Amino acid sequence: MGLLTGLRDSIGRVTERLFSASDPKRIGIYGPPNAGKTTLANRIARDWTGDAIGPESHVPHETRRARRKENVEIERNGRTVTIDIVDTPGVTTKVDYKEFLEHDIDEEDAVRRSREATEGVAEAMHWLREDVDGVIYVLDSTEDPFTQVNTMLIGIIESQELPVLILANKTDLEDSNIKRIEDAFPQHETIPLSALEGDNMDEVYDQIAEYFG
Repeated sequence: MGLLTGLRDSIGRVTERLFSASDPKRIGIYGPPNAGKTTLANRIARDWTGDAIGPESHVPHETRRARRKENVEIERNGRTVTIDIVDTPGVTTKVDYKEFLEHDIDEEDAVRRSREATEGVAEAMHWLREDVDGVIYVLDSTEDPFTQVNTMLIGIIESQELPVLILANKTDLEDSNIKRIEDAFPQHETIPLSALEGDNMDEVYDQIAEYFG
């Protein structure tokens, strides 16, 4: 009886691996608030499916829950890579409701948003530890990348042995500094882009196909 049970379990594991290998890879889009994660997620989704994932906003923490776009087929160099995009809330050590007041949001709504954003950070961390197969890490190239949050998240991604692409976003802005991001994380290749303008997206798609295919 034990032999039969072991055989069934072994066959089940092999079958699971065979089927899971063809399943779409879940790719989490991570980074600090306002780095352009949703803009990038929408750019990818629109380019390959025609649909957006969620609203874009200059207000911090507008994405307060992870949003998923399934079965995005990216065709590069004669092959097709299928991924599920997970647009996650911006990760930060603290969400202050006063940030929302600066954008003409009343106090009650600001408090609600800050609470939801805090819960969203916890959800993003859960996805990172349990539910993604790879990470696209988006940084605002006009901001200093040497932060506690960025160092922590990159460390967690590396400890999970997840493939990661680091994207230096907002190259359309005058203060963009790609080298600063390259110097912050020299162990990973940095890809410059403007998700808003669509600049250098061909290279982004080539790298997605190579890393996550």
